[in-house]
Amino acid sequence: MALAAVLGAAPTALADGPGGGVGCGDYICEVEADDPGQASTGSSAGGQAGSEPQGSSGSATSSNPWTCVYELLSPQPPAASLDWEGHTPGDGAVYKQTCHYLDSLNSVVRYQWLADPPPAAATVDPAVLAQRAVDSMKLAGPDIASPHPAGKYLVGMPMWMWVNQSPTTYGPNTASASAGGVSVTATAMVSKIVWAMGDGSVVTCAGPGTPYTAAAGKSDSPTCGHTYDRTSADQSGGRYRVTATSTWTIDWQVTTGGGAQAGQLTETRQTQILVPLAELQVIN
Repeated sequence: MALAAVLGAAPTALADGPGGGVGCGDYICEVEADDPGQASTGSSAGGQAGSEPQGSSGSATSSNPWTCVYELLSPQPPAASLDWEGHTPGDGAVYKQTCHYLDSLNSVVRYQWLADPPPAAATVDPAVLAQRAVDSMKLAGPDIASPHPAGKYLVGMPMWMWVNQSPTTYGPNTASASAGGVSVTATAMVSKIVWAMGDGSVVTCAGPGTPYTAAAGKSDSPTCGHTYDRTSADQSGGRYRVTATSTWTIDWQVTTGGGAQAGQLTETRQTQILVPLAELQVIN
């Protein structure tokens, strides 16, 4: 059984090359399509002619998001079949063309005549698919619960820092991406948050921090905190600019095709807030 996958091409007639021609490998073919246009006279897998999705030239991205797989039909259609597109058996061959749109949730299946078998091409890089999966997660910076701009903070008093946790701001967040018969699943989780406090201090916290409760009194946070030793009166707007930078650690692995490959990616996201710091006023 012959298989070939086309990355970055909308489903289109390849008999004469869709605008830019075909460059292929053992299983993967990259096709440059100036204008995929409408379907040729080849029929769909259901036996009826159909139009094909539109797409632009380039790689399999949001601007040209199609990934197509070709499978040699066995046995080939009878000589009278419209799938030969006016050709006779032995003059080229008829393939089953399956094209997926980005996340593989939408697909087009039809029969396609090709003058020559898809020649050889580069394989799908699972790391590229992993990055595509990460991009679909919409990872964001820390959702800071404390400190917050409306709070009242005093010099010399422990400040507890913590963040709200959600799939997009802390994790875990899981997504998959597929192309050319290869599927990759990635899981992202924040591994640390670095707080730049605006007074020159930097605090690194391994977790989301511990929410403050009245029972803690004036004690330091057990997981993530800072104590200012001067007011923010000399800062722009009278507030410290606090920047929380989260480091996302993303583990990915191939789930279909491509062997037992796995890897890890790292990304960072930031959130900034302005925090006022005042001195305790003692009235005699």
